Amino acid sequence: MLSDKKLKELSDKLRYDFKDKTLLVTALTHSSYVNENKLKYSSNNERLEYLGDAVLDAAISDYLYFKYREVEEGTLTKERAAIVCEASLSMCGKALGLGDYLILGKGEEHNGGRERPSMIADAVEAVIGAIYIDGGWDPAKKTALFILENVIQKASVGQINRDYKSLVQEKYQASGEVSICYEVAKEEGPDHDKTFYIDLIINGKTLGRGVGKSKKEAEQRAAQLVYESGE
Repeated sequence: MLSDKKLKELSDKLRYDFKDKTLLVTALTHSSYVNENKLKYSSNNERLEYLGDAVLDAAISDYLYFKYREVEEGTLTKERAAIVCEASLSMCGKALGLGDYLILGKGEEHNGGRERPSMIADAVEAVIGAIYIDGGWDPAKKTALFILENVIQKASVGQINRDYKSLVQEKYQASGEVSICYEVAKEEGPDHDKTFYIDLIINGKTLGRGVGKSKKEAEQRAAQLVYESGE
C-alpha cells in the first residue's frame, strides 16, 4: 500500500487535496492486487474508471463547446475522441509519474504493469472519478483540464493520435444509419496479462479484427485496419 507521504506527493502533482484519501487509494488499486489478496471487488479501481471515463468526456465536451463556438458537432466529436483516448490518457498519466503510485499484484508488477499504457490510462480515468466523488464537478473538470493540458494543445493543431473508431463511424455513417459494433472474439492469458481479440462488425459483417492488451487498444486497432483497408 501507499504511505501518506506518497499519497500527499501525488495529490500535490494533481493539485487537488482529497478530503477522503481512501478514494485516491482505490483509484490506484488494480484488480490484480485485489485478486491476489482476496479483497472485495469494490476495492479495485474499475468502478471509478467507469465513472471517470464519463466525467472526462463531459469535461472535454464542455471545454470544446465553449472554446470553439462556431465549430460543427462532427469536428468537436473528433477532437474530443482524439483527446480522451487511451494513448493520450497514458501519455498524460506517464507525465505525472502515475505508474509509480499504482498498487499492483505481484504478477502484474513482474510483467511491467507500471509501464503499461492501458493500465496508466485506466488509472487516470479512475483518479478523475475519485475527484468527482470527493469534490464534485468543478474540481474534477479543473483537474481533467490540467492533466490533459498538453494533449488539448496538441489536438488543437492536429498533432495528436488519430481516433480510428470515430473515423470509421464517420466514414460508414456518411450515407445513412449503419450498425457498428465491437465484439470480443476471445481473450488469452491470465487476468494480470490478458490479450484481447476484438472484431469490428458493420451491418452484421465482420470486417476486421484487432489485438491488444486492453479492449480499447484492440478496438482501435480493429478500426484502423478497417479504415485503412478502404472497404
